[in-house]
Order: sequence, then C-alpha cells, then structure tokens
Amino acid sequence: MARMTMIQALRSAMDVMLERDPDVVIYGQDVGYFGGVFRCTEGLQARYGKHRVFDAPISEGGIVGSAIGMAAYGLRPVVEVQFADYFYPASDQIVSEAARLRYRSAGDFTAPITIRMPCGGGIYGGQTHSQSPEALFTHVCGLRTVMPSNPYDAKGLLIASIENDDPVIFLEPKRLYNGPFDGHHERPVVPWSQHALGEVPEGHYSVPLDSAALFLPGAAVTVLTYGTMVYVSEAAAAETGIDAEIIDLRCLWPLDLDSIVTSVKKTGRCVIVHEATRTSGFGAELAALVQEHCFYHLEAPIERVTGWDTPYPHALEWAYFPGPARVAAALRRATEN
Repeated sequence: MARMTMIQALRSAMDVMLERDPDVVIYGQDVGYFGGVFRCTEGLQARYGKHRVFDAPISEGGIVGSAIGMAAYGLRPVVEVQFADYFYPASDQIVSEAARLRYRSAGDFTAPITIRMPCGGGIYGGQTHSQSPEALFTHVCGLRTVMPSNPYDAKGLLIASIENDDPVIFLEPKRLYNGPFDGHHERPVVPWSQHALGEVPEGHYSVPLDSAALFLPGAAVTVLTYGTMVYVSEAAAAETGIDAEIIDLRCLWPLDLDSIVTSVKKTGRCVIVHEATRTSGFGAELAALVQEHCFYHLEAPIERVTGWDTPYPHALEWAYFPGPARVAAALRRATEN
C-alpha cells in the first residue's frame, strides 16, 4: 500500500474519479496549470486536458454558480475555493441554489457538486486565511459537510463526496496536509510517511459520508472532535494519562449520532474540541445532542474547548489555537468531578 500525504491522497481521489467518470470536471483558482496553491491538483490538467481540469476567474460566486448549472445538466463538478475564508461571496449560490435544488424541483434536479476548501489555522495565515466556518454549513439543510483528519479518510471521503448526488462542503485542515499535528508547534513536523493513516490504497474506495471513526478507544471520557483537533486531543490524553475515547466525527452533517451516543453512555463524560470560535460553533450542537440523548448517563458537565470569539490573530496564533494544554485541562475537569 502506498504512503501518501493528505495532499497526495486528495489528488489521487480526483485522479481516480476523473478516470472513472467522464462527467467529473475540476476547476477553481489556479487549480489547472499551476496545480493549486497547495498542489492538490498538480499534474491533473496535463493528464486529462484543459476541458476537464481548468482555471477559473477570481470569483467564488461565479465558480460555484457555474458548477450548479453544470450539475443540473448532468456533470459532477469538483470546485476549489482557494481558502475557506473566501467562500462568503458564494454564500447565496451555496445556500439558496445548491442546497435547495433537489427540494425545490421535487427531485427532478440535483446538485452533485463538491466544494473543496482548505480551512483552519496553525500556519500563520492570519484572520483571512485561518477560519473554520464548518458550523455555517451544518446549519443549512441540503448540504453535507465533511472534514477528514488523515490521508486515508481524505481520499475515501472525497471519492464518496464526488459520487454523491447532494452538494458536499469538503473542508481540508491545512495544518494536516503534510503530517499530523499535535499542537506542539515548537516540535518538528511528523510526516504522514511515519503514521499508519498515511497508508492509502492507490485505486478506488470510499468512506461513508455519515460515519464517524473510533480514533482511540478509552473508558474514562469521550472526546468528540474532528480535523486537526483529533491529534491535539490524542496528545492531551497521552500527556495527562487519562483513558480518553476519541471519536473523529469526520462527517459533521449528516452526523453519526449512534457512535456519539454509544461512547458517551459508556464513559459518562464528554469533552468537545474544535478550532472554530466558541459561540454558535458546531460544538454547541454536539453538546445539545449529548445532553438530549445521554443526560441520564452523564457524570459531569459537558466541556467545550474551542477557539476564542475573536478573529484569528496572526501575532498570537498559539494563544488562539486550542492546544493540548487547554484540552488537558478540560479532560481533568471532566474526570475529576
């Protein structure tokens, strides 16, 4: 089995789907000749031609709007918004058109589009290159929202997204492109070639879009998390010695509620971790679901560890980033009550 970075795994997924399905097209800002700002589409235009992999103007509304039209006529566009922070000009197209097309046409039309967006901080991107807007998408009925945490899932989930008939928001944590990140920014980067989840099949496979993964089994407390925070939570559990069970949600909506409920009922305690801002973040929805479905099994209050309710600060990157120390403190509070 090949060893891949997340970048290579995403590229492999698009390569597989371009070869398998002539209706798949890939485009966005700099994704053609240049191969994408993070090189996720490198080499695909040379292999499949400019009519299947091509560059678009700097117009997120135009990119997504044209993708909806293509999808309604039978194509399967995979479009890239260069950073998740830049999706806002396409909000009306995503929310009012793509998410509603199946419903408003009584199923006569669908919008099988995949919108790839690099997201999150940890790369000194500042306030306009570090946002985690996943909660804005999970609020919209008709959209699927996905965020992988490793190369294996990234490829399988991207293939499943492209094959799906619903519009999928596919968020890619930039800090994980080249290796897992445990929040200790002062340490050398660990490459995916040294991690078990860097092993990725070269052919076609898919990961179900409504499934969570048991990342780390445990008995003392459940950690609900996704993206980069999976590895930060793992580091916090190791550093505290707390027997935490880490659930990698990976598909935020539709959500694998059964996996969440099973774990929380087993441990009786719950810590929720995400990088996005706290107020109205996706963690609030998770806390509500846990309270609703697991109330009589909870032995302590639900804890949330998140980013702060401020723009992502360039100069204070690691004060904003929910690092292992903050997660460890929440684990202690949850297990000491």
